[in-house]
Amino acid sequence: MNPKFSGRVLLLDRSNINTDEIIPAKYLTYIEKEPLKSHLLEDLILDGFEPPSILWPQYNVILTRSNFGCGSSREMAVWAFEVNGISTIIASNFARIFRENAVNSGILPIELGEDSINQVFSTFAGSLTLQVEINFELQVLNFKTSTKNLEFSFNLSSFDKEVVAHGGLVNFAVENY
Repeated sequence: MNPKFSGRVLLLDRSNINTDEIIPAKYLTYIEKEPLKSHLLEDLILDGFEPPSILWPQYNVILTRSNFGCGSSREMAVWAFEVNGISTIIASNFARIFRENAVNSGILPIELGEDSINQVFSTFAGSLTLQVEINFELQVLNFKTSTKNLEFSFNLSSFDKEVVAHGGLVNFAVENY
């Protein structure tokens, strides 16, 4: 298990969450990460969802559906997760540029098949205590509450694994060159 990538899971049960919903365009003038912190997901429209801005320290994993991070290629969308301590995002797939930005920033993007994602959402719907343990080396996820448990494997290229393990592309490059 790697505690950095494991932890409490926030369930975002919707596909096509775009970068405008992750961090609204009006904040794109910021050139530093910290000012983005309180604006993460403030424009997300999802039944029953209130952005947990004061609760972000309790979460470090997001579970969502397909095409996560679609829309514009803004790197600030990833920065907003990073500055809020989100280390892992799990979806059935990601917009390509968002996924690359996540890896380059040291955030672990895990892709699970739609059937697996559906199983997690149906098993743990409404759970406020869902945790996931991630064995980074074996590439295994274990979702659990006090009464239920689901385990899945995932694939990550060796390059992406190294970049994420080093905390992002800048750290990886400095340590390896």
